[in-house]
Amino acid sequence: MAAAEQQQQPPPSEGCKPLGALLNGIAQAAYYGKADITEELLRGQLYPEAAPEEFRALRAKMGGLLQSIASADMDLNQLEAFLTAQTKKQGGITSDQAAVIAKFWKNHRVKIHESLVNQSRWDNVLKNMNWRVDLKSQSRHIDQINTPVAIVEMELVKNGQESEFLCLEFDEAKVSQMLKKLSEIEESMTALTQTT
Repeated sequence: MAAAEQQQQPPPSEGCKPLGALLNGIAQAAYYGKADITEELLRGQLYPEAAPEEFRALRAKMGGLLQSIASADMDLNQLEAFLTAQTKKQGGITSDQAAVIAKFWKNHRVKIHESLVNQSRWDNVLKNMNWRVDLKSQSRHIDQINTPVAIVEMELVKNGQESEFLCLEFDEAKVSQMLKKLSEIEESMTALTQTT
């Protein structure tokens, strides 16, 4: 049965290999931060016989398709519908190209999505937070002794670098103020999620 299944599937077209490598090169440059992968390098290695304008058009088309697929983080059903529409469109792609794109996306979806998430972060990310409540045993002012304080330690990470630790001390008034601000943030987020 396995031999019969292999006979039913047509052998991959020779044009599929360079297209898969082109998609990989586009992803390396656009999503994985490899600035040394240039248009000239890709054309020279993958499509040396192609005219520069012809290759530029192919690269732009494939880059645009990949950008559409990645920005929508398409699942396999969405991808199939999208690629089918692209094969029926005038000036679109062939069914062989659609198969290569689908295979590429299946293998790279998670990594590209993670890269896009990392690129969209502003700065540090809160990795962990620990807290405890202590009583002050020493102070410059006698009335502050034996008052409760919250000690909060936050572990911050920026793009896979070493963790940084931030330690904060809050008295009761500061904890109340922080909770009020967090409540305002929660209300804003809830209002946005309910309207979209």
